Amino acid sequence: MIEKDFNIAFVSDLALREKQIQQNYRPVIAVHKWFARRPGTLFRALILSEFGSGDLQHEFYESHNLADKHICDPFMGGGSPLLEANRLGCDVIGYDINPMSHWIVSEELSHIDLKAYRAAGARLRTALEKKIGHLYRTTCLCCGSKDANVKYFLWVKTQQCSNCETSVDLFPGQLVAEDVRHPKIVFVCADCGSLTESEDRKNPGSCSTCGKSLSSQGPAKRNRCECPKCHHTVKYPDITSGPLSHRLFAIEYHCTACKADHKGRFFKQPDQDDLKRVAEAECLRSKLKPEFIPTDAIPAGDETGRLHRWGYEFYHQMFNDRQLLGLELSCRLIDKEPSDRIRHALATNLSDLLRYQNMLCRYDTMALKSLDIFSVHGFPVGLVQCESNLLGIASVSREMSIGSGGWANILDKYAKAKAYCDEPFEIRHVNGRKVKVSIPGEWIGEHRNGSYEPESRNVDLRCADAAEAELLPESLDAVFTDPPYFGNVQYAELMDFCYVWLRRLAGEGKGCFEQGSTRNPAELTGNDNMNRGLDHFTQGLSQVFQRMANALKPGAPLAFTYHHNKIEAYHPIIVAILDANLICTDSIPCPAEMGASIHINGTGSSIIDTVFVCRKQKHVEVLPGAGIPERLKSDEEALRKGGVKVTTGDLRCMLFGQIARLAVQRLSADWDSRTDTFVKLRRVAEELKMIAEPLPATGVKEQPAENRTTSLEAIVT
Repeated sequence: MIEKDFNIAFVSDLALREKQIQQNYRPVIAVHKWFARRPGTLFRALILSEFGSGDLQHEFYESHNLADKHICDPFMGGGSPLLEANRLGCDVIGYDINPMSHWIVSEELSHIDLKAYRAAGARLRTALEKKIGHLYRTTCLCCGSKDANVKYFLWVKTQQCSNCETSVDLFPGQLVAEDVRHPKIVFVCADCGSLTESEDRKNPGSCSTCGKSLSSQGPAKRNRCECPKCHHTVKYPDITSGPLSHRLFAIEYHCTACKADHKGRFFKQPDQDDLKRVAEAECLRSKLKPEFIPTDAIPAGDETGRLHRWGYEFYHQMFNDRQLLGLELSCRLIDKEPSDRIRHALATNLSDLLRYQNMLCRYDTMALKSLDIFSVHGFPVGLVQCESNLLGIASVSREMSIGSGGWANILDKYAKAKAYCDEPFEIRHVNGRKVKVSIPGEWIGEHRNGSYEPESRNVDLRCADAAEAELLPESLDAVFTDPPYFGNVQYAELMDFCYVWLRRLAGEGKGCFEQGSTRNPAELTGNDNMNRGLDHFTQGLSQVFQRMANALKPGAPLAFTYHHNKIEAYHPIIVAILDANLICTDSIPCPAEMGASIHINGTGSSIIDTVFVCRKQKHVEVLPGAGIPERLKSDEEALRKGGVKVTTGDLRCMLFGQIARLAVQRLSADWDSRTDTFVKLRRVAEELKMIAEPLPATGVKEQPAENRTTSLEAIVT
């Protein structure tokens, strides 16, 4: 059982390493972007802890076939619990109200002929190369070759001066590239536009062309910028004028002929030929009669409101002409693919490609790469944007493509993802080295072919609300899930960006593409725009848990991951557990995020999830265990043994998990699920306060004992 056999230190070490480079440990997730994926190693460990027959550290690297087990995930999202259960031989059922989730998990679990897929991908790139490949070429400044491949085009937003009508560059800074992956620091001159390299970031000197002083700081600050011609203060954005225009100011390129003898990257100011290619792309785009470019308006929302404030009214306005041209031609080629399975795969690739082929992508000046639009789990509107080479740059000598955000890169990742499904592996760390451990006999999908004996597994994915799930009583051996976290990322608002394209390409009105948007009033996230508050979240989660609990076999677990910085967000899960007549038998910490992730770095947020293990109350007896301070101390020690540097934020979430577990146990005896939701939430809040009041002080272990003054009660309140 999980409560007895789960090894916090062992799993924490695996999960923490996986979250650093998740695609190396679970390549299948590269099928398509999804948000906040939990570690696959965690769910493999949970399933083996529940159904395995030996020590977890040994069982983890052994092959298993749990063919008699039926697992459900009512919030499948990116599919991590289902992928791990399916790989272990279980029959799986998945629900998600978001049609993009349904499509992505279907793609992850659908078998594909890899040879045929690679051939189709090569044909696609070849056809695009013939049509528009020249639009991604530039002249090398070193050897004069006119066939150098552009990696990234860098654009700056511009605003017309209301006084003299000059087009003003809105540079927030003049730094183009840092000296981490390039020998020197690259600056752009805000006066003449030339690029100059320097060895000193604080004192970069003067522009090599016009002699004006360079600086890391730019003229655009706090939505204001001085016009260089008349010195009038230009205000931006101006919502009445639509989205701001862009000017191409720099190019990073790759020259095969020069690379061997060239130190660092290749940068240049665009020349006349580069600008002619921009004009040509605009001309070609204007002559197109679009078949696949979406005309959908961007609806109001918590996240999309930012787009509206910057003048974006339609999704197609988030792309430049060269991007729209390439994407439209890509869609037309994909639409002609005769094989349904391969056409769906390529459509999925295009949907994922959109993350890099838009004018909200930014350029990472340190890593020297494009940051996809969802790198901060939102719609960040910056002043400097990065356009990636649509075709991508294939590399003969390297495993990965050169640069990111192009077809070569996306096709390569998808092929590796599906190859992993045929032959999954684990990573073991031995003496500081990563060792790939093959797990013969395991595979991912609804069936497998090739050199193996034909096998099939039941994979039942439903684009539906799990609150209305119709499952046979006592038919499930377990429920493993990662439910929504109240008030966090607006997945539907973000995924509509991909959905409006994929829907046209994969078939409007068919299957999961019947609705015009991924948004749904029943979605379980807090959303001010849709008037979804804590009561909505509580009721929806409760209904789902009740459906799942009714379908669980006697003694079977419902295990889910959860964390939040505010104690109020735990009130709904306590209500949902109690309404489902479940008892929380354990709450276990495990790493779930990477601390350096852009969307949480520096926020004080925790990287630790609590795994709540729940079972039907009438089938389990909860034995008294260690008190909360003692349990926190032992869990903290286990996490540290697993390599986690426990922070105050982590400790807070661990504490919330423990008092939530205790609250469920204390309230279960006389809980009435028929009570009004607000009354139940108020009762939970009062119980948590009662639990917190007598708790002693605690702190983070790296602090000296005399400095540990963080009160558990203070954290709760």
